[in-house]
Amino acid sequence: MGFTYNEIRRAAYLLAPGTAPLTARYRALPFPEQWRDSLLALCNAGRDVDAEPYRTVPTYRMDGVLQSLAPDLVVRGRGSEKHGDEEDFWLYTPVDIPHPLPDIAFERLLTAWVRNLRPEPEHRGRVVETLAELRADPPRWREVEVNLLGCDTTDGGTALPLGRQFQLATDHLARRVLALAPYDTGAGLLRFRAVPRGPRQQGAELMSQPLPHEVKDRTWWFSVVVNISLHTVPFSPQPRLHIHTSLRRWATHPGVNGRLYLPLRRDTSVYLRPTVPWLPGTPAGERYAVARLTWDRAERAHGWREVGPAGILRDIALGQPFPDPVELLTAPERWIGEGPGVRAAVVHSTHMGQHAVKAGLMSHQRSQIVEWVEQALPEGLVRVPDLRRSRISSNTPANPRLKLQGDAKKSEEIRTAYARRTALAVAVRALAGGEKVSGGVPVMEGRLLWQTAAMRDAAIAGLTEVLALDGDGGAPASEAFDRAKPGDPVLLRWETPELTVRLRCLPLSGGLADSLDIGPAPRGGGRPLSDAITARRAVVADFLTADGADPDAAALALIEIDRRADFATPLHDPKFALRLGCADAGVVTQFTAVPRKTRGYNSERNAAYRAHSAWLDGFRQLGVRVVPEHTLGDRLPVGLHYAAVWMVKRRADGPTRVARHIPVTVLVGPSEPESGGAVIRGWDPEQRAWIPYPKFLLRLTRIAELPGTSDEIEEGCAPGAETPLQPPAIDGQPHPSVTFQERRRKGDEQRAKTARYLQKMIRSLHGRPTLLLAHSQNSRMYWPWLQDGQAVPDLIRTGHAPAGRLDPDLRLLRVRDTSGRETPQWWGIGNPSGVNGLAAGLWTETSDSRVFYSTTDKAGTFRASAVEADKLAPRPLRAGKRKGELTIDTEIPAWNPTLMEISVLGCHPASPDEEGDIPEALALAVHQLRQAADYLDALSLPLPLHLAALAQEYVLPTIPEEEDGSGDPATIDDRG
Repeated sequence: MGFTYNEIRRAAYLLAPGTAPLTARYRALPFPEQWRDSLLALCNAGRDVDAEPYRTVPTYRMDGVLQSLAPDLVVRGRGSEKHGDEEDFWLYTPVDIPHPLPDIAFERLLTAWVRNLRPEPEHRGRVVETLAELRADPPRWREVEVNLLGCDTTDGGTALPLGRQFQLATDHLARRVLALAPYDTGAGLLRFRAVPRGPRQQGAELMSQPLPHEVKDRTWWFSVVVNISLHTVPFSPQPRLHIHTSLRRWATHPGVNGRLYLPLRRDTSVYLRPTVPWLPGTPAGERYAVARLTWDRAERAHGWREVGPAGILRDIALGQPFPDPVELLTAPERWIGEGPGVRAAVVHSTHMGQHAVKAGLMSHQRSQIVEWVEQALPEGLVRVPDLRRSRISSNTPANPRLKLQGDAKKSEEIRTAYARRTALAVAVRALAGGEKVSGGVPVMEGRLLWQTAAMRDAAIAGLTEVLALDGDGGAPASEAFDRAKPGDPVLLRWETPELTVRLRCLPLSGGLADSLDIGPAPRGGGRPLSDAITARRAVVADFLTADGADPDAAALALIEIDRRADFATPLHDPKFALRLGCADAGVVTQFTAVPRKTRGYNSERNAAYRAHSAWLDGFRQLGVRVVPEHTLGDRLPVGLHYAAVWMVKRRADGPTRVARHIPVTVLVGPSEPESGGAVIRGWDPEQRAWIPYPKFLLRLTRIAELPGTSDEIEEGCAPGAETPLQPPAIDGQPHPSVTFQERRRKGDEQRAKTARYLQKMIRSLHGRPTLLLAHSQNSRMYWPWLQDGQAVPDLIRTGHAPAGRLDPDLRLLRVRDTSGRETPQWWGIGNPSGVNGLAAGLWTETSDSRVFYSTTDKAGTFRASAVEADKLAPRPLRAGKRKGELTIDTEIPAWNPTLMEISVLGCHPASPDEEGDIPEALALAVHQLRQAADYLDALSLPLPLHLAALAQEYVLPTIPEEEDGSGDPATIDDRG
């Protein structure tokens, strides 16, 4: 039995009460506003009278080059803040280091930037005139003192840092860390260097030298990364610094074509370390520079974005040239590590394939590195208090997943299958309006659209297993399955006391599961992808309609298709088109992957397990769910419902080139004895009613409707729009003023639409006790009340009207995860062995807190990741047959459960006259909602939010996101 941790520690820091302000002195350069008219005149010269003029000076490229080539600068962009008498500035650098940008170097960059604004030959004379005007009135550096952490607070009592503090406070701490002695891993020393970070990245980053790891005569490379970022917590008056640790892996092994594979649709970062300064006349520095390799369509080759045909640096003689892209991509190992000349390392991404060094660091090693960083904390900056386990009630729900063995496990599986049949019968009766019955017994009719006999047989066996069905349903010989067609399927049938199960088995023929016809190299999707999805969608709908599918009902289909990786590109994947076509025919969908055995991949071995899981996931889409039941008794309202809001987002520059931002809400009612479980519904804004979850999913596909004609989807154009989404540009430079105004207008429109949606949805909850859940990073842009800087305890605001008190039946809770490093890394403390491990539970800081933290057990797929795993040096094994032997964990993936923040933004606290809500009880109920018994592992989100997030599968195609091994992946492909 492992040690039970009752306290956890966070890598978060704030100023101790009564401490003097943390300040630092800087040289600061204001943006020369006196140059504005001259630069705008240059940008707008020769433009059509009907064209939208530039209204702000485009500085983005200049900022990026300054940050890369003079990395000791902190680049804020154009100053836009003023706090009392304190002015924000364009550039900052500490006064106690050599000036990183002498006048001669600034002059070179200024000349290159202005030439880059208008590189056309006909504007050379005007460029010369503009440069003369700018040189006549140059900006002047000033010396200023900055309060790094002191700030005002909001009406809700939350810290309100200035924009520059997010960069300067973190940079200040990072410079102190660099002054420490190197970190001793036990097998060597880590020497960190700073990495330049721009104003949008909001933080500081330190990275070690590349480290080699040998695997079967091949060398793989990686570095340790320390990030420092500034954050706020609701209702806390002080901002906090977070320290995050991770690994960055380097791409060093070319593919079969002799080059590293770089995705065409995204830039690839390369970290550079020169031996002499990039800009002649600047002091030597110890920081990395970051440049980007991008695909040049005209040259049909990769090149440096900064020095390419449109780059600012194309006319500058650098102290050392950037590496030749061809040489770097064909022989990347020659450039990494120590050696002569410029050193360069290409960042590895999962798109490039497997890497022998697995992502992430485990909890104990995280704590060791953070302890080293803490030596650099300035006086008065202290770690936040440790969190204690909540004792208000059991941290697990009343109906947890039982961990049984042997006969007890088998008996429980049969009992669960019977309960699942009962719940499925209730769901089918509700969906069919009581019509689809056989002798008074509901009929569940599903479809199996198969491609291989192996998965077909596994899926049929899996269905009998999850529902405890007897026999094979009357399965015929294999040849009959092959001859089946729409309208004449192989029909399997099982009779049970609770329901009749019919399974229509059809081969997925006619190319329905083939790659989408969008050509070999689509330019990011757009019209070819839209046309292909629309065409395939119609064919799939016709296929199912011919088999008797009813668009007004809701049935389930299990579909066997290839993995996304088996298609030429993710855009060729037909999964989304299949889902939409099935939905048009009234069928919800669950996918499972074709079993394959290839080098390094064998899914034939677990086909039975994947089929079993696929049916369970499919039944969940029909509303058959086990909702965790709280253990808080009368400390929560009787008959409490859970509602969860989620913003479904589709970007205008995404695969379909169609922007959508749609709020969706799922309502989970209390368990009802006659249904065998809770009732799950979704909000239909058109009907202004709560409808069964599967019908809710099907109705969402209308939101995914692509424009009626392909002519409406042009590269970079909005549906039905006459102008591009990206306004006219100068030499590829975005038009910042119009872009900002357009984005602001669209953002205001979306916020107004979201407000109207929320007002109607929340009004419908009146009369039923409801805990309303929202996800901070997902929804706060469109529901600003969720932002730390907006929220006020026990009030709510959904639109322009002033904030008001909550309805007596409503409570508002917000969750936040580690995205953007917004919640700190953590580990359990107090183990007599000295190992800082992991613990599941709800955690609280003070008895009167409104903010709590939820952690879960380690996911089953990462059981081999020991909490004391060491990726940097050998360690002795503590248990097992090999106890005492040395091992190293570099090739084992690390995974640490996310520290989820649960903020009780609004409730009805007790008063001297009457009892009220207990915030800790509300937070514990949300924590328990992450532990649904019908999932193998705890959920990354509370169940209602999980269901709302899954709804986006019916609205947009998903492209996999990067995973760093530090928590749950952001996007889940539902192919087993």
